[in-house]
Amino acid sequence: MSTTTRGVGRTLAVATRATLVLTLAVVGYTAVVTGAARLVAPAQADGSLVTGADGTVVGSALIGQGFTDADGAALPQYFQSRPSAAGDGWDAGASSGSNLGPENPDLVAAIEERRAQVAVLEGVDPTDVPADAVTASSSGLDPHISPAYAALQVARVADARGLGEASVADLVERHTGARGLGFVGEPTVNVLRLNLALDDLEG
Repeated sequence: MSTTTRGVGRTLAVATRATLVLTLAVVGYTAVVTGAARLVAPAQADGSLVTGADGTVVGSALIGQGFTDADGAALPQYFQSRPSAAGDGWDAGASSGSNLGPENPDLVAAIEERRAQVAVLEGVDPTDVPADAVTASSSGLDPHISPAYAALQVARVADARGLGEASVADLVERHTGARGLGFVGEPTVNVLRLNLALDDLEG
């Protein structure tokens, strides 16, 4: 066997061993981390899935979704999420913001259009529409809205469901999460969990 052939053989053997070792390391690491996560926080490890009253998975607490009809119009009986720039909207496989700068004419026009639509839907002055009602998050999949945006929607949701505004407002308050560690970020409302609670309340 020539020196060249032996060299190629050794190189292939080393490459094969390295591939096997690295593959086992990656698979093993993933299995260990996933297993540990399922022991410590099983719900989060499995995607923070949320189920409806019948036990059917209706979404994830970590991924926003739209509450609209087939034509994209807001369903009045549900609280609405932030706008989404992920794919055609709330596409978990295409997480993305618009990547448009604050002075981009397209973004400015989109914000003004959304502001007008939200104002009409909620029956308020456009100046009362909060920022998260008209801007998408950087992921396009934020499952939360601000308490201010939730409060803006209370009257419309209560009217659509024939409920008292006070009971809907109380539900919003009970589903408002505090700042992380008491001081990180801002209070938020998980839209999916709030809408499911609404369905339970009405039921």
